[in-house]
Amino acid sequence: MRHKLLLAGVGLVTVWVGVCFDQTANSSSTQEVEALARVEIGDKWGFIDETGRAVIPAQFERASDFSEQLAAVTFGGKAGFIDNKGKMVIPARFEGARSFYDQLAMVEIGGKQGFIDKTGKVIAQFEFIDTDFSEQLAAVVIGGKTGFIDKTGRVVIAPQFEEAGAFSDQLAAVQIGGKIGFIDKTGKVVITPRFEGTSYFSEELAQVRVGGKIGFIDKTGKVVITQLDNAGSFSEQLAPADMNGKWGFIDKTGKVVIPAQFDDARDFCEQLAAVKSGSKWGFIDKTGRVVILAQFENAGSFSEQLAPVSISGKWGFVDKTGKVVIPAQFEAVGAFARD
Repeated sequence: MRHKLLLAGVGLVTVWVGVCFDQTANSSSTQEVEALARVEIGDKWGFIDETGRAVIPAQFERASDFSEQLAAVTFGGKAGFIDNKGKMVIPARFEGARSFYDQLAMVEIGGKQGFIDKTGKVIAQFEFIDTDFSEQLAAVVIGGKTGFIDKTGRVVIAPQFEEAGAFSDQLAAVQIGGKIGFIDKTGKVVITPRFEGTSYFSEELAQVRVGGKIGFIDKTGKVVITQLDNAGSFSEQLAPADMNGKWGFIDKTGKVVIPAQFDDARDFCEQLAAVKSGSKWGFIDKTGRVVILAQFENAGSFSEQLAPVSISGKWGFVDKTGKVVIPAQFEAVGAFARD
């Protein structure tokens, strides 16, 4: 699969734990769906509920978090999709698969990459797919160049870019002549390519890399925050930022609102952020107050009121008081998801 290198990025561990998922329910019926998290036991993946009970037995070679009430799983070397009861609703017949977004999922079939709908029907196939669907569009490679398609598979922005990221806040990062800028949904370049690296827009700001330093731009392309050593994305109005080897948090003006005192930090999710002090991880609130003492080998972001933590080489979950509510017994875990 083609590997994307647009993100300037924070140095996080190689599991999902640095990601803050937006899982706001869209309806009362969504709220009634049981929240499940993927867990690895031995070398197999299954799913647990918020009490730690095994709802779907560990039987899959790989698994994704639930998204749009389906999860991609690999069984017998092939990928398909299950519902939250563990029923295989799209047969395992693909070489690979990613989660559903905007009602479509990326799959690999016959050596090509394509999208399927929730019946398993293949909508379109391409040389490579650079992004999942986001804001109704996806970036795909045709003839060695990247363009964008709509949900019918129709090309709506002609392939012309060296690389591209997903649309967020109505803009997408694209690479032209080795530099990165942003286009709108008509394909018009609205922020001139001049950056060495960038991330997607989040809360109206996007992280950019210029001259080896990290900053943030607004949607006009104006640099509003500069000269950081590293940073995460804005989440809940704050972003983690590395200043001279220590991490703190800044607001959207660049003002330091939580002093740089941590050895690492993740985005705020559900009003709390995981931070590292020495070799241990804990959690702070948005005033910088430590609400869960640094005591874990690693820690992820809160989702559905629970956060993954690593204890003695295994993963479990804590609640917002720091109480271990699901014992550390898993090789790896994903995020609790309801939708």
